[in-house]
Amino acid sequence: MASKRCVITAVVLGALVLYVLFWPVSIRPGFWVPQEIPALKGNYKPNTALEDVNYITVTDGTGPEDVIFDAEGHMYAGLEDGRIVRYSLDGEQVGFFADTGGRPLGMEFDAQGNLIVADAYEGLLSVTPDGEVSVLTNQVDGEAIAFAEGVAIAADGMIYFTEASHVFTYDKHDLEELEHQPNGRLLAYDPDTDITHVMVAELYYPSGVVVSPDQTFLLVVESGNYSVRRIGLSGAHRGLNEVFIDNLPGIPHGITTNGEDTFWLTLVEGPETRQFLDQMSSEPYAREILARLPKFLRPSHINGGYVYGLDMEGNVVCSLQDPSGVAYAEITAAVEHDGMLYLGSQTEESIAYLAVP
Repeated sequence: MASKRCVITAVVLGALVLYVLFWPVSIRPGFWVPQEIPALKGNYKPNTALEDVNYITVTDGTGPEDVIFDAEGHMYAGLEDGRIVRYSLDGEQVGFFADTGGRPLGMEFDAQGNLIVADAYEGLLSVTPDGEVSVLTNQVDGEAIAFAEGVAIAADGMIYFTEASHVFTYDKHDLEELEHQPNGRLLAYDPDTDITHVMVAELYYPSGVVVSPDQTFLLVVESGNYSVRRIGLSGAHRGLNEVFIDNLPGIPHGITTNGEDTFWLTLVEGPETRQFLDQMSSEPYAREILARLPKFLRPSHINGGYVYGLDMEGNVVCSLQDPSGVAYAEITAAVEHDGMLYLGSQTEESIAYLAVP
């Protein structure tokens, strides 16, 4: 009997080894040569500026990925379960606003007061002030938009949004990170013509996007390249596609502007995650093995909280951190409003805020 159990155990273990080593995977791991991670000094020197943030609790929900305010000052947040909630002016009361049926990520109000939402599963949506949801676009060039991420609206009404990947959906974003291929795109939707077109292709996991205060360029966060790109729209920047800030110490994600002289950039994952990914850059087979493992068996990292203030030329002029991640971690949005900086996260159960430094 014991011998039979040993045989069964050996067969099971052998099957598991064969699966981990050789089972087909959906990723095509790319090879890259990473830059040296910048030293954590100067503008990147660790600090504890985010350890004393205040909190606004999310009622019965998690992951307020983006935070935005309407013209009257009500605050909105999109949650993991598909709901968008609206807070009273004092931030003390929260109520249901809409349900996208997917996963609302980037959000911005248009000139008519509609909330434009990049929904990871549903595409680019419009939500009326009464909470009615409609699809603006979920296709480009005859192909379904797989993973809408960030959104920005220019003064002329053009809507720019990122497709983090045209290969993997939101629930498989970890595979996109492991694959490290230029599967992402910057898309543009014209509400006057109802036409969506690809503005920039072959981006590495693009996430946040914002229009500059003077409307002459876009900034697109390229999470997979630890950088932010500047895409020219008009004037001296027309036609440009260049690096705005490069070689960030972690994985950048969200970007906003205060409308004057500062861009607020967040890191959703810190230096530990970047170091791990860089170490795997020349090991595509090892990444295939990781892709076969359940998520709970893959290496985990301490993802602290990081927000950087950038000037109009991409220089870091402010650094707000919580390296331990105890106070607020995996920050996906930093939004300045009435002298306060509001923070969103893909995993927290609250919105954090602090005075603008």
